[in-house]
Amino acid sequence: MSMPNLAPVPELYVSYESAQKLKVEAGDLPSWDLTPRQICDLELLMNGGFNPLKGFLNEEDYNGVVENMRLADGSLWPMPITLDVSQAFADSLEPGQDIALRDQEGVILAIMSVTDSWTPNKAREAEKVFGADDLAHPAVNYLHNEAGPVYLGGPVTGIQPPMHYDFRGRRDTPNELRAHFRKLGWRRVVAFQTRNPLHRAHQELTFRAAKEAQANLLIHPIVGMTKPGDVDHFTRVRCYEAVLDKYPAATTSMSLLSLAMRMAGPREAVWHGLIRGNHGVTHFIVGRDHAGPGKNSAGEDFYGPYDAQELYKAHEAEIGVEMVPFKHMVYVQERAQYEPADEIEEGVTVLNISGTELRRRLAEGLEIPEWFSFPEVVAELRKTRPPRAQQGFTVFLTGLSGSGKSTIANALMVKLMEMGGRPVTLLDGDVVRKHLSSELGFSKEHRDINIRRIGYVASEITKNGGIAICAPIAPYTATRRAVREMIEAYGAFCEVHVATSLEECEKRDRKGLYKLAREGKIKEFTGISDPYEVPENPELVLDTEGVDVDNCAHQVLLKLEQMGLVAG
Repeated sequence: MSMPNLAPVPELYVSYESAQKLKVEAGDLPSWDLTPRQICDLELLMNGGFNPLKGFLNEEDYNGVVENMRLADGSLWPMPITLDVSQAFADSLEPGQDIALRDQEGVILAIMSVTDSWTPNKAREAEKVFGADDLAHPAVNYLHNEAGPVYLGGPVTGIQPPMHYDFRGRRDTPNELRAHFRKLGWRRVVAFQTRNPLHRAHQELTFRAAKEAQANLLIHPIVGMTKPGDVDHFTRVRCYEAVLDKYPAATTSMSLLSLAMRMAGPREAVWHGLIRGNHGVTHFIVGRDHAGPGKNSAGEDFYGPYDAQELYKAHEAEIGVEMVPFKHMVYVQERAQYEPADEIEEGVTVLNISGTELRRRLAEGLEIPEWFSFPEVVAELRKTRPPRAQQGFTVFLTGLSGSGKSTIANALMVKLMEMGGRPVTLLDGDVVRKHLSSELGFSKEHRDINIRRIGYVASEITKNGGIAICAPIAPYTATRRAVREMIEAYGAFCEVHVATSLEECEKRDRKGLYKLAREGKIKEFTGISDPYEVPENPELVLDTEGVDVDNCAHQVLLKLEQMGLVAG
């Protein structure tokens, strides 16, 4: 009986001796410092997780993948794996040139022979791969606002894997997992994909899936990049370790996968199946709305609940990994057990806690019942997410010059200090310009850097349980979103739009800046010669005309109380 899932899968690494030689030679090559997402992609290219890919996609393969999920040679591959770089770096290269790919500390991980360099049609990529060119999708936002404008394609020669200092014993390459399955004599293995902590429903579901497939179980969580706002992977892995004892040790294994998710729903499911196949798995659980990113700009789900299962089923033979469809498990109070939602008769009490409700209970320090989750998992989550009134947070005031942001920020700072309990830092425009950004001018690019610096400092304050109050103009939506994502990784973000009209600000003109801008003496002045993009859904809108500062600051305080950030 041949066991294709246990034979080794090709890797892109050279031998240890060759790697030592190449490292020396690569010292003279132009080098590209990889982004965190590119490091995840490179690791799976090199270790065979992205087999049959031999490197970052060239233009022909890229077009095939975007248009019809196929490489130029016809193989199924649903996700563009691209090396996006800056225009300047792309312009500095000759066709056919080798470049060194380095991690964030400058260590050379691989050499890439650049065969192609092109400017992709990103709107088309978004439309075809993610289903819509909609910035509410985290990967579409990444594509347009984070990724470089030029793609480089070409084969990769692996020198060494990226270094992971965390959970080293839990990380396995495809071939290490295959060897593990060979050693244990596991012929049938069902993989469970997750980016969230495991609760009781997931445990019931995985038990049932393994039973149905008559297979051993591989819990295969993703610890690369998931979606902004997800629970960090350190906490999640501690949660998984807490749950592992609940599984039979002889038939269950856990391994961590350094994948950068795209949250691409149906295409993502097919991609996950191919990747799991490379890891020696024979069956794969595909859930309702598998790898969906949540709501689109219109407030509807990006993908239908079963779109992923349908696309997977259509390509199942080619993926080579059998789909085990996810049953939605719910808790039946009368029988004190979990059962598939579609098998429950009427008249019984079904209990359910949504992700949103779980987050609310954590935020407010409320009880999380044992039927829903394991006490060990809840304890880990509470460590990372104490009740909101004990967490750090950021208040971000945005508005035109002279709208009253700084004055309100000062008043708010005093009120919060009066309450006590957490250190408060005011990151006001002028102070920041002096201490953090003295070398920056006022061009769009420099203003962008300035806001991101403020966001970074605020995220560090928030992470450490303090309160940051920021009051920059921050005219651009994309930058404000980037700052929000930076901060929401560690605590709450309260965006306050100080909505004083341009006429009123110009009337006040406290610093005489509008006059200079009207005379053309200040270039790129927000509201006059440069746009102010009005926040679409800030947590609070303040109208300052005819309202005193104390009252404005008080409104912010009431909002913070409502958000559970300060005790009422």
